[in-house]
Amino acid sequence: MNKFDAIIIGSGHNGLITGCYLARAGMKVGVLERRDTIGGAVCTETMFQSDENPNGFRMDVGSSVHIMIHQTGIIEELGLTNYGLEYIEMDPFMSYPLPGRKGVIHFHKDLEQTLESISKVSPEDVANYREFVDFWERINKGVLKAFMVPPSGKNIFMEMAKGQIRDGSMFKRGEQMDGLQKILGSYGSVVKNAFKSPDLHAAMTWFAAQSGPLPDQSATGDFAGWQAMLHQSGAKHPRGGSGQLTQAMKSFIEAHGGEVISNSPVKKIDIADGKAAGVITEKDVYYKAGLIVSNAHVQTTMLKLVGRENLDASLFKKVKNIQVGNGFGMVIRCAVEELPKYESAPDDPLIHNGMQLLAPSVEYMNRAISDYMRGNPAEEPAVLAMTFSKIDPDVAKDGKHTLFAWAQWHPYELANGEQWDDIREREADKIYDVVEKYAPNMKGKLIDRYIQSPLDIERKHGLLRGNVMHVEMNFDQMFMFRPTPELSNYETPIGNLYLSSASCHPGGGVFGAAGYNAAQVILKKRKKKFFRT
Repeated sequence: MNKFDAIIIGSGHNGLITGCYLARAGMKVGVLERRDTIGGAVCTETMFQSDENPNGFRMDVGSSVHIMIHQTGIIEELGLTNYGLEYIEMDPFMSYPLPGRKGVIHFHKDLEQTLESISKVSPEDVANYREFVDFWERINKGVLKAFMVPPSGKNIFMEMAKGQIRDGSMFKRGEQMDGLQKILGSYGSVVKNAFKSPDLHAAMTWFAAQSGPLPDQSATGDFAGWQAMLHQSGAKHPRGGSGQLTQAMKSFIEAHGGEVISNSPVKKIDIADGKAAGVITEKDVYYKAGLIVSNAHVQTTMLKLVGRENLDASLFKKVKNIQVGNGFGMVIRCAVEELPKYESAPDDPLIHNGMQLLAPSVEYMNRAISDYMRGNPAEEPAVLAMTFSKIDPDVAKDGKHTLFAWAQWHPYELANGEQWDDIREREADKIYDVVEKYAPNMKGKLIDRYIQSPLDIERKHGLLRGNVMHVEMNFDQMFMFRPTPELSNYETPIGNLYLSSASCHPGGGVFGAAGYNAAQVILKKRKKKFFRT
């Protein structure tokens, strides 16, 4: 009998975080992963080994840049640096090479360095950026507190209010109405109204777009405003690749008596008398546990692993109707001979330290969005380039480099009867073409590439319809609405069955709050004292 106190379905970072806290509380934890490598969408694989490059290249096959988890305290609480995790600071955390002319805007963790860089491109926006950071930092102190607790109908406003009582007024005298308008407005309008420079408009809109909703979506203003928090935490990359975070969590669980088992896809949760009693894998291996936590997509969990026969008709319909969206983006993971030499800043020593924002204008992005809305990949995609081999030689040891190029607004369901398996190479070429336009030296410098279309992302990671946030991050699917009101507290109507994935509050990205909150709910429910050490 394979028996555990708790079984985690899926080894994504949220599930592993829940597993770590349960293991720390004394439970024997078993993690079942369907793939041969663990980590879910926080995973690094070695690729492109050859006689010329025997070490190959360390390629992240999911998330790469770690930002929000550094605002939670989770890494410090679990002491993950004792389990092989080492972070490298990305400074500047992102850069915007100016299109068609010399110059670059660097966004550093240090606010004053950022303002100095902005002053060289748009002196009139120095004060605007300082004001922007000041406003949104005050707002997001409360929002972060709301993210780190299970949601309720009053959480967002009460936690924000509590934060403001402790840390100062949310709104300065006379700015209440303007402040509320920013919070409830779209991030596109927030950025447009905050700055004069078209370059700042493009840079900050493109970065805000990484959260998912389109720039004109209501109540998304804070997707731009969250940039203020990067001046607190910065952005970091694990030495050796993004997957070193989940590898450290695996080591933590094993050190506390648990097991992480790969090549064990779960096909069914065993439910008896309305309670989860164990899981059955596709190889018909049975694992028994008094507690089951699913880190899988909410629809996979409830509609497939639990099944219609164990749900009432109302909840089944609500879960089925959750907005997953029509794709998100795609990425090419490239091994290259050298780093991009951007025409706008050919000798800049900092530009490869962080993300490189390759979107010439807001209008350029709007054209890409228009293509997406018609069911077509963008003719000219906006690109986020990442060159981690510059700051982390462990990912490319043979004198070569890595280049990841993420592009957004790629529909999962395509118009005109096209299929992703037929067009993935064509669309990958378009993304690399954007890099070449900014950095002509990259022509002919591609050694090999690993393509992840929306369909590829779904197949590899179980991220339905290629949505890397699991479900849409619209306001009506956030906080107590995520993924549905009935499931928003990480609990399910099935006894002993909990959720911990990015399908839950507060959503996607390398954050970990969903996994942390799920553990808090479970341990409280089980009357085990849960506290921060």
